[in-house]
Amino acid sequence: MPRAQTIEITHKSIVFTALFTIFLFFLYKIRHVILLLFIAVIFMSALSPLVDKLEKRRVPRGLATLLFYLLIWGAVSYGLAALVPPLVEQSTKFIGSLPQTLDGLSQGNLNLSVFDSQLASLPQRAVKFVVGAFNNLVTIFTLMVIVFYMIMERKNLKKYLVFLFGKTNAEKRAEKFLDRVEHKLGSWVRGEIVLMVIVGLMSYFGLIFLGVPFAVPLAFLAGLTEIIINVGPVIAMIPAILVALNSSPVLALAVFALYFVIQQVENNLIVPKVMQKVVGLSPLVTIVSLLIGFRVAGIAGAILAIPTVLVLEIIVNDIYRRRA
Repeated sequence: MPRAQTIEITHKSIVFTALFTIFLFFLYKIRHVILLLFIAVIFMSALSPLVDKLEKRRVPRGLATLLFYLLIWGAVSYGLAALVPPLVEQSTKFIGSLPQTLDGLSQGNLNLSVFDSQLASLPQRAVKFVVGAFNNLVTIFTLMVIVFYMIMERKNLKKYLVFLFGKTNAEKRAEKFLDRVEHKLGSWVRGEIVLMVIVGLMSYFGLIFLGVPFAVPLAFLAGLTEIIINVGPVIAMIPAILVALNSSPVLALAVFALYFVIQQVENNLIVPKVMQKVVGLSPLVTIVSLLIGFRVAGIAGAILAIPTVLVLEIIVNDIYRRRA
């Protein structure tokens, strides 16, 4: 009979297992910091090429970054100044009419009693929303600071990654890797902004044409959820149909047709033109990535699923080239 093989557990293996477990626990505890850094890399990838162009025209890198910050905040402030008043007004009316809308839907033999507890807890939710908004402002400010210093240190980032690329031409390979990541993620961000604006405008003019109430917040939601590829339009469609259903089933059907047409135009015409060369992922990979991202980290995971896949694709291709 063959001898039974014995497995020796040495002190080194015990120490290694303990240190590796501590390392995994440490990564879990700082997962939010890692997520923030990844988002900072995405924004750095979008802004750094623009800053490089100004730097070539003898504009100091720090000043160029601040100019783009001022430009972005100016555009955001102008957009909010034009959007917030009608958004607040129509959203307030929408929330005020929500009980009546639910009563009207309940008369159609739909059991919507589950919303009663949700409506009763609105004050507590409002307080949580205010606290969450303040925390988000602090996070955004921190993110801006991190992105600023990343852009300032962009030319030196390759020095922090050389240990990942061996000893032969490590710095050059690290720079090429960063260039590919910057190109992919930066193009994805700029493409997503274009898609969000286009879908938001198409939804707004379509809802206005159909005479659907609360067109501004509904169109804003449609543009905002566009960042979640394929799934976003479905999320934005639900409240629009509920609002239209309160007026008439025919209007609700028209709204469904509107969002369906917008999604088809987006998927078959707009996205291929704007994103196909940037993302280059098949619909199956996109949907699976979104599901995994949503399962792991909720909405934030779904939003970051595609850029994560893009970075992993670059890493895998780089490893394959080195072994080839």
